[in-house]
Amino acid sequence: MSDTPQRSIGLATAAGLVVGEMIGVGIFLTPAGMAKGLGSFGLVLAVWLAMGAAALCGALCYGELAARFPQAGGLYVYLREAFGTSGPRLAFLCGWMYLLVLDPGLSAALATGIGAYAGALVPGLAAKPVGIGFILAAAAANALGLRLAAGVTRVLAFVKVGLLVAIVAWGFGAGLGDPSRLALSAPRDPGAGPLLPALAAAIVSAFFSFGGWWDVAKVAGEVREPQRTLPRALAWGVAVTTGVYVLTSAVFVYLVPAAAVGSPETFAAQAGAVLFGARGAQAFSLVVILCVGSSLLAYMTAAPRVYYAMARDGLAVGAMGELHPKTGAPLRAIAVQAVLASVIVLLGRFDQIVGYFVFVLVLFLAASVAGLFRLRRHGGAAPYRTPAFPLLASGFLLMTVVVLALLAAGQPLQAAAGVAVTTLGIPVYAWLRSRRS
Repeated sequence: MSDTPQRSIGLATAAGLVVGEMIGVGIFLTPAGMAKGLGSFGLVLAVWLAMGAAALCGALCYGELAARFPQAGGLYVYLREAFGTSGPRLAFLCGWMYLLVLDPGLSAALATGIGAYAGALVPGLAAKPVGIGFILAAAAANALGLRLAAGVTRVLAFVKVGLLVAIVAWGFGAGLGDPSRLALSAPRDPGAGPLLPALAAAIVSAFFSFGGWWDVAKVAGEVREPQRTLPRALAWGVAVTTGVYVLTSAVFVYLVPAAAVGSPETFAAQAGAVLFGARGAQAFSLVVILCVGSSLLAYMTAAPRVYYAMARDGLAVGAMGELHPKTGAPLRAIAVQAVLASVIVLLGRFDQIVGYFVFVLVLFLAASVAGLFRLRRHGGAAPYRTPAFPLLASGFLLMTVVVLALLAAGQPLQAAAGVAVTTLGIPVYAWLRSRRS
């Protein structure tokens, strides 16, 4: 088998991967809670723009990290290279968390969401088999080669952005809502709850709706001219996603008054019913399936590259570091993720399990950007340098501190459990290192 990835991804495909992974089910769930809790579109807009700015700061920092280390693995590689002798251990703990829980858990979450909406679209369809079917289809597309999977992801990303823009245009053009709900200076809705708890919940929800921009760096080893391509792809992807989120939230608020908002799961259906009548829920179910399916494919395209990088370092089963001679795909790494994700789908409730590791994921993201300060001092020049450094990097770190504090205050047991389980990887790392020696 080949051991050198082929660089076949260009700017449009890399940006499509960013958009494809970021714009998923979150945009159909988050606006409901934000609109109901904040009670003001001005506040909703402020939260989206602040989180978009934070994501852009992080993406520009990752542009420099990707330019310095244009290899498969992304966050795993940056942690390994940025922290000297402690780097390999920190990177392994990150990969341990990715491999066993986060990647298969999030893949299963997306697949189960697809199954649920497919059941709403076609009554009688069983959600779990449909979800597993989507996982296997995404794995098969990746097994045929990154160029095919990334190309399909790019097309789906453009299609779903086009659909959301069409919904926005149709929503405003039909004149079926109330423009006064979008007034930036309007007072908060009288039925809204206390501002600080609502603002905290909105910040956390919006932060994770932007989640995934960092994952395109995992395929850096297969990007053409990564020093130029990845920074631009990250910036364009985050900018497009921010615009889509603001416009989609605006049309939802325009169509559905905050007082009438039901559950987050039904908010999009409520907007669809206003636009399309009785078949609105089915129409929006189809849009959600397309959006989440694109996110699933993008995520399963990027994730196995971490296992590949770990195997190349001797910190995972060596077979996961092998590439197919014709397609250049890490077949065994793809199979591991697909099998684990399918098992989690069969087990049922897994969303709470994934929640235990969100806190740790944010810690690793913050650590990787913090590592950029060390690389600036000891790592020499880079082909691309983060603009306005250290201002942008400090802004991103400040936002992660806010999110970590909110998570620790709101879910202390889950945060502690995530840290505890991740640290269980320390003895595993020591054993693998001794075995390798």
